[in-house]
Amino acid sequence: MENKHEVIFCIVNEGFSEVVMEAARRGGARGGTVLRARGTANLDAEKFFGVSISPQKEIVMILCDAAIRNDILHALYSTCGLDTPGHGIAFALPVDAVVGLKLPEEFKDESE
Repeated sequence: MENKHEVIFCIVNEGFSEVVMEAARRGGARGGTVLRARGTANLDAEKFFGVSISPQKEIVMILCDAAIRNDILHALYSTCGLDTPGHGIAFALPVDAVVGLKLPEEFKDESE
């Protein structure tokens, strides 16, 4: 059985979650959840990536239809990737089950 949904995690420097959501919406996302976090990278990681790593982070979780995952990831990469002030990374994971989603009227099963 193919997964119908995926969750995208985008980790950016503090203050860039709105930039993430604007980009994600351009890719087709309808919303997201922001978590405050703190990075634990050391100086070796900063040298490896060639950037200064801010310890204060925001993680934006975006549940989306699997069919638009790549559109959203591409929008995130071009807007908030490592080469931007947000120094973001994003990745997606499959979601096995979802409850609590309200579907637009045109997608509802007629038998409901």
